[in-house]
Amino acid sequence: MTALPDDYWLLSITRQPEQMTAEEYEALPEDISKMIEVVDGYVVFCESPTREHQTAGRRLANLLERHTREAMRRGHDCLEVNLDVDLRISDVPLCNRRPDVIVYRCLDRENKERLRAEHALLVVEIVSAGSETRDATDKLGEYAKAGIPHYWVVRLDLSGVSTIERYQLDRGAMLYKHVNTLMKDEGGVPEVGNPIPMKIEWAELEY
Repeated sequence: MTALPDDYWLLSITRQPEQMTAEEYEALPEDISKMIEVVDGYVVFCESPTREHQTAGRRLANLLERHTREAMRRGHDCLEVNLDVDLRISDVPLCNRRPDVIVYRCLDRENKERLRAEHALLVVEIVSAGSETRDATDKLGEYAKAGIPHYWVVRLDLSGVSTIERYQLDRGAMLYKHVNTLMKDEGGVPEVGNPIPMKIEWAELEY
């Protein structure tokens, strides 16, 4: 068998020496923390999203924000919508994700309250090349175990958002149950009742 060259890239990879703690994560500069997620204390580097991925996230956030504001005008508790923000799943072992889009209960900004799983109502992950297993399997289990009520897995086509897989938490089993899959090709304007009433206007989710 032919030996690898001494400078072969795989030979330079080293194992993370020990699990990262919450304190170590919080000490990281923002330009580093925004590029990583942490699962069971181990760093997972996040690939830079494509322009289409970023646009789809922004379109979804805009749609969700419009409906959350309408819900608040009708008396719903204060809600916020954000993109690519730190979501603390657990402190020990440290698990920190950065959802593509998230709807959550308003935080106490004055006291710099951290966004945690118990604040989240809906987490949205947009599937991109290489993220299918992570989004459709790994995070499906993590977010359910953390008690987040609703999870959407979003897929794209050449013109924008094409499907939205909706999952709702079964609190007895602490597992997600598939509610339905909304498909742009089926036409119409689907109406969603949870976590807030909203209409999915596919035209708003195009690039």
